[in-house]
Amino acid sequence: MKIIKLKYIGLAVLLACTACNDPEDVLPESAVVEMTELPELTAGSADFSNYVSLGSSLTAGFTDGALFIAAQENSLPNILSTKFAMIGGGDFTQPLTNDNFGGLAAGGDRIQNPRLVFGGAGPVGLETVIGPVTVTTDIALNNPSGPFNNLGVPGAKSFHLLAPGYGNLGNVSLGLANPFFVRMTGTTPDASVLDLAVGQSPTFFSLWIGNNDVLGYATTGGDETNPLTPVSGVPGVGFDGSYGALIATLTAGGAQGVVANIPNVTSIPHFTTVPHNPLDPSNPDFGPLIPTLNGIFGQLNQVFAFLGVPERSIEFTNAAANEVVIRDETLTDLSAQIAGVLAASPTFPAFVESFGLPAQAAPLVAGLLGNTYGQTREATADDLFVLPSSSIIGEVNTDAVAALVAQGLSQELAGQFAVEGITLPLEDKWVLLPSEQEEIATATEAFNTIIAATASQAGLALVDANALLNDLANGGLTSGEFTLTSNLVTGSAFSLDGIHPTARGYALLANEFMKAIDATYGSNFEASGNMVNVGDYPTNYSPALQ
Repeated sequence: MKIIKLKYIGLAVLLACTACNDPEDVLPESAVVEMTELPELTAGSADFSNYVSLGSSLTAGFTDGALFIAAQENSLPNILSTKFAMIGGGDFTQPLTNDNFGGLAAGGDRIQNPRLVFGGAGPVGLETVIGPVTVTTDIALNNPSGPFNNLGVPGAKSFHLLAPGYGNLGNVSLGLANPFFVRMTGTTPDASVLDLAVGQSPTFFSLWIGNNDVLGYATTGGDETNPLTPVSGVPGVGFDGSYGALIATLTAGGAQGVVANIPNVTSIPHFTTVPHNPLDPSNPDFGPLIPTLNGIFGQLNQVFAFLGVPERSIEFTNAAANEVVIRDETLTDLSAQIAGVLAASPTFPAFVESFGLPAQAAPLVAGLLGNTYGQTREATADDLFVLPSSSIIGEVNTDAVAALVAQGLSQELAGQFAVEGITLPLEDKWVLLPSEQEEIATATEAFNTIIAATASQAGLALVDANALLNDLANGGLTSGEFTLTSNLVTGSAFSLDGIHPTARGYALLANEFMKAIDATYGSNFEASGNMVNVGDYPTNYSPALQ
């Protein structure tokens, strides 16, 4: 049963109007201004002759949930390399994938899915639009030959760039290697990302790493399956040691460079698109059930009131959008108390019989309700929901159904008590609680302090990506004729996965990187009129792109 489906109202119309920002072909005479001769482009003191980029998915060109040729060609470092080439920069080689489907295979078996596309109402998998595809980028069969100037590895954290064997095919099944990096190591499978970078003796580098040190924790709802990187520790353990080792090694030969800090990841569309109250009473699959649901939760709410926690009460209304029910591990676990109060209630057996169960099942049902609602509450606007939660809210959890059936409930009754976000509280992996958001903010601030201090000591250019994202999230940024915001799909800055930039977003970032390089090394990309025109880069890729 599907109770609620997230709707992207009007996105098809808005997306079609992307070109509405384009200037007219002919300007009115009043708009014609006198042209000023710009200075000649100069590199200042920077040497771009051998540029190498290190980082994660944000520097690999990852977009729409995948890595594919078109996205790599519009990657941040590749855009920068085209500008560097104008003043002495050399060739820039990337580990291009084999198709524009996206996804990865290993020995013919798919291990990463193809890219997302716009399905008319919101992001959907490519195959839902064009049908099944064969992912041809196979890490066991057809890896490209290096060396590669773009060493951006999707999923990499700070310490991964130092890890030997991180690109060894034999380590992938052990969870010790990254399949994207396997494609780059060639005949030196145990070389680290840093090894491959310094082995090319770069004269200039860019490093944007640390996003995944907090993002992995955030995208898993802070459930600790992907923990925050410790702030302090030796290289390979703590962020300060790893980041310091990266910069020290990269600059040891005199290389210059530009680094970027970590944005506040909780401001990206992945966490701001799904509302805390998506349950619409006008939905015919939900609204008619509200009286029944309130009858069930009425029994539980009396228990909450008796236990002195009336704020945990769950009640739905026909008058407004309704909040989902979540599990909050910061709450005191009242499972045993709830079960005890219900089991002792003289009216509870009759309540159990109303579900077609014998009165003798009252202790069992009391225990099940206690275990289910011992740490639950309705969501508030302070809770953030990961984008994939939109596909499960209102769905029947089949694992929960099986568990309830095993406890003696009928298939039908088990299904009624297993609806995600309604009768089955959403698990931690779907929601970032305020306490978890605070942990992320604290770690981000600490990491950014380390990045700024390390960059300053080494004399490197620094891009404040954190401030940039804040601007995108609070009104947007204008570049030329285009305004970009952090809205999913319609904002133009973020791709369909809600995490990674669009090609236009990467172009905007490239301009920020060049501004930082100008300020540190005396180049004049901005003053000479050689910034990127973001309008030359797309905001989405067609499903037909293969």
